[in-house]
Amino acid sequence: MAQTLVEKIAQRFAVGLPAGHAVRSGDFLTMRPFHVMTHDNTAAVIPKFESMGAKGLADPDQPVYAIDHDIQNKSPENTAKYVKIEEFAKRHGVSFYPAGRGIGHQIMMEEGYVLPGTYVVASDSHSNIYGALSALGTPVVRTDAAAIWATGRTWWQVPDVVRVNLSGGLGPGVSGKDVIIALIGVFNKDEVLNCCIEFAGPGIAGLRMDERMAIANMTTEWGALAGVFPCDDTVRQYLLARAEVMAARGDANPRLTHEIIEKAMAEAPAADGDACYAKELELNLSAVTPHVAGPNEVKTITPLPEIEARDVKIDKAFLLSCVNGRLEDFAEAAKVLEGQRIADGVKMYIAAASSEIEAEANRLGYWATLLNAGAISLPPGCGPCIGLGDGVLQDGEVGISATNRNFKGRMGSRESYVYLASPAVVAYSAIAGKIAGPSTAQDAGALRTALERGSTIRIEKRPAGGGQKVSILDGFPSSIEGGLLFVPKDNMNTDGIYGKEFTYQDNLTPQEMGTKAMLNYDPKFQELAKQGDILVGGYNFGSGSSREQAATALKYRGIQMVIAGSFSQTYKRNAFNNGYILIECPDLVGELKATHAGDRALTIRTGITACVDFTEGQIHCSGRQYSFSPLGEVAQELIVEGGFEAVIRKRLAAGG
Repeated sequence: MAQTLVEKIAQRFAVGLPAGHAVRSGDFLTMRPFHVMTHDNTAAVIPKFESMGAKGLADPDQPVYAIDHDIQNKSPENTAKYVKIEEFAKRHGVSFYPAGRGIGHQIMMEEGYVLPGTYVVASDSHSNIYGALSALGTPVVRTDAAAIWATGRTWWQVPDVVRVNLSGGLGPGVSGKDVIIALIGVFNKDEVLNCCIEFAGPGIAGLRMDERMAIANMTTEWGALAGVFPCDDTVRQYLLARAEVMAARGDANPRLTHEIIEKAMAEAPAADGDACYAKELELNLSAVTPHVAGPNEVKTITPLPEIEARDVKIDKAFLLSCVNGRLEDFAEAAKVLEGQRIADGVKMYIAAASSEIEAEANRLGYWATLLNAGAISLPPGCGPCIGLGDGVLQDGEVGISATNRNFKGRMGSRESYVYLASPAVVAYSAIAGKIAGPSTAQDAGALRTALERGSTIRIEKRPAGGGQKVSILDGFPSSIEGGLLFVPKDNMNTDGIYGKEFTYQDNLTPQEMGTKAMLNYDPKFQELAKQGDILVGGYNFGSGSSREQAATALKYRGIQMVIAGSFSQTYKRNAFNNGYILIECPDLVGELKATHAGDRALTIRTGITACVDFTEGQIHCSGRQYSFSPLGEVAQELIVEGGFEAVIRKRLAAGG
């Protein structure tokens, strides 16, 4: 039976499938990942792992620890955290990469932890980048990471798969970053939300590996759970080049050799020609021109000539991150900045995605060119992209950035403004002191029309169900009653739910975490929320970063559950993994949106008391009933036991 590439990779790494079972979208699977990467959050995974009762790691070769997020923080507390992680790695024989080696995702690809056809996960939302190497890279949350350490396994529901057909070729001055910005901005009606993307078509052959990495990386911002390219000679050549680096270093047991690579290439699966996709999108790469996303919204894009005409002054420019911190990006910026000076009043920050990239940029003279132009060098890591360390934006400042995410408050102050663009546009803007690009940039009017003609072929999904009776496990409530607290924003991101300034404060108690919930979205939320409320959100609730606290903080605040039109799948996983109930009910959300269409408040006390009946799959409120898909036994068990950690602990205790 025909399968997509995603389904085939899931089939390879699924455990305990019934004989003859062909994996399909919608299947709940037990999966054994090829590797799992954690970064600074390893410190938070360790106590979860220990509390599960595990006696040791199921497979010490499976985890990878890479310190990359808060590496500029030299406080005793942060230094001690990094020491703790390194000591744990040494004790258990785990691969460890210290602060300064680079961003974890880049290390995973450079060091051979990602091979075509493998299922590789990370406790970070940008693990989609592994799809550039034709791997199924998708995020997991901290509890999943701990479970994988303890058992080698986790659970995964195979999402719908969308095929994105690429034709044509990129024009001069157009980059992979421009491609993904165009895709996100044009197909901005949740066409790929919570899906896996498979890129296909003749246009792929002309995309370099760095361009594929940029595109795969930002499928996260597009709303997808993975973005996978097919395996081809570009993949082979990248891996062979990395094998040569390992050979030159004299690695005793290199993860990449010619033999390993050719075996992986031969075994790499490909989508069947008659595989069934939920949707198909078309993009002619020849139609792509430089666009700028923002401010503070990834899906709002503007053609470069149009935004240049607006004379948008900037204070800071950023060339760094796991999406655009590679050698080709610095080469492009150096070409622009050769013999130039960064404008007065503008600071430009650069950081390589890895120490190897920085060393090579130094050797080729790119780094010196950037520094001579006035750029400020930061260590290889995440830094300002995550709003940590030097260079973060202050109140009222405007930044142009080659990073992947520009949520409000993400890169510093909530009162700052961030635009996303390609490395070339960032470099030109740094010189001009305003958003600018090459003088050869074409007017994008006709080309944007061509972009918008990208066809969408939809296959209707199964109805959501609801209204049918289900069995209730002992300890799971048959119903929950509470007042409805309405947060009408769609695409509510985790930065808004639980701000970055609290995310890496590992010493906060659950109760203290609860007092921080939603403050980055609405400072009045804490005053309005009452113990026992039911929060109703918009669509794609919990988008963005994979931070687990964005789910648990609401639980600790006393919000009994969250109802939304739809959820980010990562957020949903975080919630159920922590024993917190989420249900999707677009009908109720639509009704509340219509009722409060003229209300400008960020958080609304509706005055409505609702009863959620889990037996019937019904929400009863204001004399009406709204159906939702009932929670089955797997979800109920997670709630009853208090989360995935407790489920694993129980199974380990029973010898499972």
